[in-house]
Amino acid sequence: MTRRKVGILIFTDVEVLDFCGPFEVFSVTRLNEDRRQEEPSPYEPLLIAEQKEPVAATGGMKVIPDYSLDDCPPLDVLVVPGGWGTRRAMNNDQLIAWVAERGRQVTTLTSVCTGSLLLGKAGLLDGKRATTHWRVLDEMRRLFPAVSVIDDQHVVEEGDLITSAGISAGIDMALRVVARHHGESVAQATARHMEYPFAKDNRRRV
Repeated sequence: MTRRKVGILIFTDVEVLDFCGPFEVFSVTRLNEDRRQEEPSPYEPLLIAEQKEPVAATGGMKVIPDYSLDDCPPLDVLVVPGGWGTRRAMNNDQLIAWVAERGRQVTTLTSVCTGSLLLGKAGLLDGKRATTHWRVLDEMRRLFPAVSVIDDQHVVEEGDLITSAGISAGIDMALRVVARHHGESVAQATARHMEYPFAKDNRRRV
């Protein structure tokens, strides 16, 4: 089985659940639930940071990336999470350039929470529908007037681009990616394994 490489970007003050939620989904997905212990996930989640040094996430969690921006392998899926660190990251030219380049190369581009601001800064949202954390919707409209900011959907799918609302919404986003690639039944089984409700209603929950 060829496993899809999922690059999950991390940076200082990244929101923990923004990246850990999708990581969990992609790592526990199985195509055959009866062989959960014997067969691997069809995804290989990888943590990517600017350098290969421990990254301090929101709350002080220290995370060791698998790759740096320079040695990251080709990716199939890119996940850009949010958190307070996005404010600093938006002004990091090297990081934004990497997001812009990789975002155009992957077959599925995603964001969680304010990670959509990084996609916007990289020019990947112009002319498209997207969303973000409910606290930042107006700011996103102001910063990126060429983006159609959606405020009533939990997960917004626009072709190969999938953006989601805040924090826990990244789990739903990742489950939507699984459903796209492997069908609703696999996504539902993944959610059930996690004891997480598989969303049937895409309305924003706050």
